[in-house]
Formats: sequence, C-alpha cells, structure tokens
Amino acid sequence: MTFTRRDRRDWRILRWVTITSAVISACFGYLVTPLESSPWVSALLGILSSLMIATPIALFELRLARPGPLRRLRRLPLVVYLAVKILFYVVVILVGLLLVRLLFSAVAGVPIQPVLASSVIFAIGMTVFGITLFEMAGLLGFGTLKNLLTGRYVQPRREQMAFLLIDMKDSTGLAERLGAIRFHELLNEFFRDIADAALECGAEIHKYVGDEAILTWPDDRALANGGCLSCPFVARDVIASNSEHYRKRYGVVPQFRAALHRGEIVAGEIGDVRREIAYIGDTLNVAARLLDAAKTLGRDVLVSTDLLEHAGLPPGIRAEPLPTLTVRGREAPLEIAALKRISA
Repeated sequence: MTFTRRDRRDWRILRWVTITSAVISACFGYLVTPLESSPWVSALLGILSSLMIATPIALFELRLARPGPLRRLRRLPLVVYLAVKILFYVVVILVGLLLVRLLFSAVAGVPIQPVLASSVIFAIGMTVFGITLFEMAGLLGFGTLKNLLTGRYVQPRREQMAFLLIDMKDSTGLAERLGAIRFHELLNEFFRDIADAALECGAEIHKYVGDEAILTWPDDRALANGGCLSCPFVARDVIASNSEHYRKRYGVVPQFRAALHRGEIVAGEIGDVRREIAYIGDTLNVAARLLDAAKTLGRDVLVSTDLLEHAGLPPGIRAEPLPTLTVRGREAPLEIAALKRISA
C-alpha cells in the first residue's frame, strides 16, 4: 500500500492528537479520582477513554477534508451539517466512556466505575477544543496555525522562501458560461486538487486570491531535489486524474499557468481584528510579474533562472531559456526559463 504525503501528514496529526489527549485525560483522571478508587486506575481509564473518543473524532475530521462520501457532508445546509457532527460526537463520547469501563472491568476484574458527570463534561470540552483547532486549521492551514500559536512571526523576520503562483486559465469565460454558483464550485474543486498537489510536494498554501493559489516552501525544502519545480506538473496530474468528474459536472477540465521564484521576504503577523501571516518583499512581486509574463509569452510554467540554478531540474522536466524579462522597479532584467515535461 502506497502512502502519499497527505496520508503521512494525517497520520502525524492523528498521532499527536492521540498522544496529547491521552496525557491530558490521564492527568484529569488522576486529579478527579473518586475516594473509593485508585488514582492510577482513574488515570488509566482516562487514557483508554481518550483513545476511544479522540481517535475516531480526529479520524472523522481528517476524512471530512478528503475526497469521498464524508466530504459531501459539507454540501449539506449548515444546520444539518452541524446536527450530523454533533450527533456523531455525542454518540462517540457516551459509547466510548461506557465501553472503556465495561472492558476495563472485564479485563482487570475491578468493579465498574460510574460515568461521572465531570467525565462527560471534560470529554465534551476536549472535543469542542479539538474541533475548534481543526476548523481553524482548515481556515488558516496547519502550518499557519502552528506559527500563530507559537508566535513565530509576532516580530517580523527575514526568511528565504520559494513561491509557486498558480492561476486558472480563462476564469472569466468559465464564470460567464457556468454562472457564479457553479463557477465557485469549480474553483473550490480546482483548489482542492491544488492542495493535494501541495501536500505531495511539501508546500504550504499561503492563500487564495481570486482564481489564484499561492504556494510556499522554506528555501532549503524548496531546493531539495528540485521538488518545487515539479509541483506544477504534480498539480496537472492530480487535475487530470479527476478529468472525468470535471467534464461530467462542469463540461470542462480546468487548466492553469504557473510561475516560480525564490528570494528573501519579510514574514510577520499583520492585522488587528483579523490576523494573518503576511509576506512582504520584492520576491512575491517578481513571482506575480512572472505569472503575468506566462500569459503574454503563451507559456504554462515559467521559472526564474535563480531558482532554477539553485534547485536543479528534477527528472522528466526540461527548461527552455527565454529572453530576459524587464521587471518594473528592478534595475537588472530577470533571467527566466519555461518548464516542460519531457514526453516519454
């Protein structure tokens, strides 16, 4: 069985959720031990309960983000969607607490401990906290959420990063033909495929701007094995694998242009009522100019020569040097190349 990067990321998240919830539940069980029970028995009950509750709920949340029947739940009216989730959580919590006590009693030969109201309240509180983190991660991305929680960018800092900008072709024409609602659905599915490709390439989704996605890598990760240079073609493969679905639902398979560049940026938290991590600097501006040039030059994937020289071409991809590009605000012209996949 082949595990994708997304599979490995999900298992990594599941592992940390399981370990963290087990430690917190063990501490809770130890601290609220009934007078007639051993605190270590209560701690063990807390660990087992967390495994029976946190693990299936985390799996459920992770599967909601993957293609398949569970992700279709998000298309339900919000009230119905929330009702289904709440019902699932309540069943898992109550069954988990009862089942652990029954199993523990049968195996250890100790009297069945009652399910205390404090245990139910604690399980609900932990679930609400965990789901809130999952929802925030869905809005911000796990990497961005981690950086916000750890305060990595409270103070602006200089970093070397690589950027991949992906822009859907003919989005205006598609919007006119499909209508606003169906075009939004198409764009959403297009971005989901881009996200799958990003995970396979080890990239973070920085943000979506209209019909454009911005992917980022730390410089060292971007340059390793030229992984960032292959990412546009990975995205193309993911979309091609879903081409039948796109044709059946929308009558078209979306295509895109892409641009890659690297350099120094200043990263930091920005905003008050709504905070986000912003990247400021010439690097992102140059990447945007490259994306504009891709349309003008009729090329699907452009890359700056600076990134190309540092990363090295991955197997199966060829670079075609192009005339230098004049970028407003830069004294020296930008050396660029077009990337193509070598036909087998």
